Amino acid sequence: CRPLVPIYKVHKDRPATTKQILPQIIHFQAISSLFTSKGITKDHKTMAKGVAVLNSSEGVKGTIFFTHEGNGATTVTGTVSGLKPGLHGFHVHALGDTTNGCMSTGPHFNPEGKTHGAPEDANRHAGDLGNIIVGDDGTATFTITDSQIPLSGPNSIVGRAVVVHADPDDLGKGGHELSLSTGNAGGRVACGK
Repeated sequence: CRPLVPIYKVHKDRPATTKQILPQIIHFQAISSLFTSKGITKDHKTMAKGVAVLNSSEGVKGTIFFTHEGNGATTVTGTVSGLKPGLHGFHVHALGDTTNGCMSTGPHFNPEGKTHGAPEDANRHAGDLGNIIVGDDGTATFTITDSQIPLSGPNSIVGRAVVVHADPDDLGKGGHELSLSTGNAGGRVACGK
């Protein structure tokens, strides 16, 4: 997951000048103030947003958006395409390293040292977001609300990878030797941060 930040468009061979980037900075600050202004957000809370872009060598693609307001839950909305129909495990992993594809993202994000579980379970990895449902067209469109994946603070998921798995997550209840560590969700078919 990456925070949404301003992008300065300048020519690749020339350094940016203040005149070039100042309008973009002002524009970004104006947009940012919409999310942190006391008159805009509920109960005068600040809002953080992030995005993860998923890719794979198998043609799976997706964009996942994260919104976190104040001390409340984080809302995750996304669309992923190129998957086989059915359930697919969906997790935040501990690392944001994708240099070796999805295999270098580490285990599920688990700052409390718990076993794998369902999103509604008290005993679960923070990164356990359950399953996404893929339709016959190979696309999943979803919204998840979760209180264990903040975008700020010591357990922030910013900089960590989001992974879609090949198989359903058994939510720690399948009785397989991998149920309590990975949900026996199979291979990692797409990831991004």
